[in-house]
Amino acid sequence: MSAQARAQLPVLRVPATPAHTNAGGDIFGGWIMSQVDIAGSIPAVRRARGRVVTVAVESLVFRRPVYVGDLLSLYAEVVKVGTTSITVDVTVDAERNPAAPQVVRVCEARLVYVAVDGEGRKRPVPGAGDTNLQTER
Repeated sequence: MSAQARAQLPVLRVPATPAHTNAGGDIFGGWIMSQVDIAGSIPAVRRARGRVVTVAVESLVFRRPVYVGDLLSLYAEVVKVGTTSITVDVTVDAERNPAAPQVVRVCEARLVYVAVDGEGRKRPVPGAGDTNLQTER
């Protein structure tokens, strides 16, 4: 599958269920943040060709509420590769109202991951200086 074809596919899809609500009955923002981190790690692991850890959430903005029954599609793209770090942009869309489907952007984030070895020490990202190396989405 080409990088362009992958760009259109979500890296993660998950339904928002009552189990993901806070005491007020709203979908808990922390649950969404967790899904964003998982989604961002997928292309980071592929690009690092191994284990990564989250070192920073540079930004995370909730644009609209998420409701029970929404189907979240999370898209992630590597936007920068450093010597040991990988920066990933994540967007989250919610598909709602099955009778008259609509898709709305509910969240945007930028996260930074660091490639680590089996001992948890940072390690170089393979081909970090190679601008011709295609990144995985």
